[in-house]
Amino acid sequence: MDSVVKQGMRIQFNEEALRFAFQRENGVLWKWDESYRPYMECKSGKIYFSDARRISHQVFHSGVGDGILSTYRGFENHGGEVPFEFQTLVWVENATQDVYCEWIPICEEGLKVEKIFWPGPMEFREPRDNWYTLLNNRQGMLIPNTWETELETPVFDGFFGTAGAYMPWFAQVREREGYLAVCVTPWNAGYQAEHPAKGPYTRVGIRFESSLGKMDYRRIVKYTFLSDCDYNDICKVYRNYVNEQGRLRTLEEKAIRNPSVNDLIGCAFVHQGIKTFVQLDSEFYDPQNPEKNNHVTSFAKREEDIRYFHEMGVEKLYLHLDGWAEPGYDNCHPDYTPACEEAGGWKGMKSLVDTVHKCGFLFGIHDQYRDYYLSASSFDENFACHLPDGTIPRHRRWAGGSQSYLCGTQAPYYVKRNFEELAKHGIQLDCAYLDVFTCNEGDECDNPMHRMTRKECYEYRCRCFEYLLKNGILSSSEEVNDWAVPSQIFCHYAPYDFMMQKPGTPKQGLAVPLYNLVYHDCVIQPWMMEKVSEEEDYMLYALLNGGAPYLVRDAAYPNIDGAFDENVKISLEEQIERAKVVSVFQEKVGKREMLRHEFVDGNPKVQKTTFAGGISVVVDFEKQKYEIRED
Repeated sequence: MDSVVKQGMRIQFNEEALRFAFQRENGVLWKWDESYRPYMECKSGKIYFSDARRISHQVFHSGVGDGILSTYRGFENHGGEVPFEFQTLVWVENATQDVYCEWIPICEEGLKVEKIFWPGPMEFREPRDNWYTLLNNRQGMLIPNTWETELETPVFDGFFGTAGAYMPWFAQVREREGYLAVCVTPWNAGYQAEHPAKGPYTRVGIRFESSLGKMDYRRIVKYTFLSDCDYNDICKVYRNYVNEQGRLRTLEEKAIRNPSVNDLIGCAFVHQGIKTFVQLDSEFYDPQNPEKNNHVTSFAKREEDIRYFHEMGVEKLYLHLDGWAEPGYDNCHPDYTPACEEAGGWKGMKSLVDTVHKCGFLFGIHDQYRDYYLSASSFDENFACHLPDGTIPRHRRWAGGSQSYLCGTQAPYYVKRNFEELAKHGIQLDCAYLDVFTCNEGDECDNPMHRMTRKECYEYRCRCFEYLLKNGILSSSEEVNDWAVPSQIFCHYAPYDFMMQKPGTPKQGLAVPLYNLVYHDCVIQPWMMEKVSEEEDYMLYALLNGGAPYLVRDAAYPNIDGAFDENVKISLEEQIERAKVVSVFQEKVGKREMLRHEFVDGNPKVQKTTFAGGISVVVDFEKQKYEIRED
C-alpha cells in the first residue's frame, strides 16, 4: 500500500521511511523532508517510530473520508519489550479535501514520552524569494527562503497559545502554491523552525508535548492545500476555520453585550504607574542605585496629568494604571490591596478615577493572577502549581521577588474577591488588565485537590475575563491569543517580533500582520508610537494595522518589553498630535475586517492595508509618509 486517492487528493506513503507526500489534482507535490525520521523524545532518550518491532498499515474507510491507519507496537525499554503502543491516521476529508494527520495513544505503559515530533516538515529547499514561510511569532513574520538573517528560537520556543504563536498554525508558499497546517489540538503543542542565514531553505515542523506526564489524548494537525494563493488567502482560510468553530467573536458582537467597547475604540492609551517597590531578592534589585528600586507618584499627580491631556485637546483617552496598590507594582499578588497609602490611599485613588470620568476618559488597572508571591498574606503552596514529579516551580525575576505560580483553578475566586473590594471603595472601573494570561503558556497542576491541564487553564483564564465583562469591565491582557478571542476586548500590545528587540537588530523576516488579517475586528490593539531612529517610526505600523496609539507608555522595567532609552525624543505636544492621527483612523476601521495587506509593487518599504468598506492606508517606511484613502 503506497497511496490513497480521494476527491482529487492523493496521499502517498513510503512504508520504509514512514514519510508522507500529498498532492491535489493539478497541484504541486508536497512531501516530508527526506532527512526527517519520525521520533519521540522519552525520558530514556530518543526513540524512532521505526524502532517498533511490529508495524502494520491498512487502508482506512469511514463515512467522511479515506486514509492510511498505521499501528506501532513492540518497543523496547531497558532491554525488554514494553506494551507501549500507538497509531497514526492520515486521511482525506471528502467534503473539503483537507488532510488530517492524527497521532493516537493506545497504551502508554513502558515508555515515558515527553515530546513527539510528527507529522514531519515539508521539503522546502529552493533559493527563491517567492518561496516563503509564515510564522505566527507575535503579530506575524514572512521568511523568504533567501532571507539574509538566521532565524532564532522564538519566544516560548514557539509554543502555541503564547507570544511565540498567537495562532496555532504555520504555512508555506512556493510560487503561489501553498499549504496551511493548523494544529487542531494546540494546548500542548508548538512549532520549531529552522532558517540559516541566506537560506536556501526554511524547515518548519510540529511537536506535541505531554500533559501531566502523559500523551493522554489524540493529537491532530489539519492540512489545507491551496493553489494561486498568498499569505492573505491563507489567513482568510484560517479565519473561516475559526468562524466555523464558533470562535470568531467580533467587536461589533462584543459591543452588544458591553457598549463601552465603542468608547474604547479611538482612545489614546496612557500607561503610567504609582508605586514601585523592588524586593531585595528580586533579580531587578539594583544595590548600586537604590533610588531606582523604590519610588511613589501620588494619585494627585496623575490627576494633574489627566487634566493636562484634557486641556491639550485629547478627546478620547484610556488610563492604564500600574502599581496602584500598597505593595507596589508586581508585589504580593494575588493579595493586591489596599490602594497605595503613600500615594493617597483609597480616597486619592477614587479622586483620580472621578477626574478621569469627568474628563470623559476611561480608567483601568493592572492586576495579576498567575504570579503567586511568597510574600502574599494568603500564600499557601498547596494552591501553587505542582508538577507531576511533585516539584513547585519558583523564581524571583520580578519586583516582588520569590514566587511560584497560582493554580489557574483558583484565579476566578481571587478575581471576584479583589474586584468586589475595589467596588466597595467606590473605584468605578471601565477596564482591567489581567497580566500575562495571553502571553505565557497555560499552566498545569497535578495536585489532586485541583488538578488542571493546560487546556483547562486557558478556560479558567477566560472565566476571569468573563467575570469582568459580566460586571461591565472591559477585559484586557498582555498580548493576544487565539484561545482568548471570544473573551478578550483589548491588549497591552500585539507587536511584530522585531519591535521587542533593541532597535537596529537585524529582522528575522518580513513583518506581516497575520494576526490582524484574521482577528483585526475582534480585539483592540494599542501600538507603540516611538520613533526609534531617524530611519524608523513605529507610528506608521500603528496606522498600517488600524490600531490604537500609545500616547504615554512608561515601562515597568528598563529595557524590556520593547521599551528602550535610545529613541528619538519627541515633545509631549507632538506626541498628542501623532496620537490624534492614529486615533481618528482607528475610529474609522477599528470594527472593520482587515481584508488585505500587500507590499506595493513588491517593495517591502511601501505597504498597504485595506479594510472592509474600501478604506485603506499606504505607508512608505523609507520616506516616512502615509496616505489614507477612502474609496
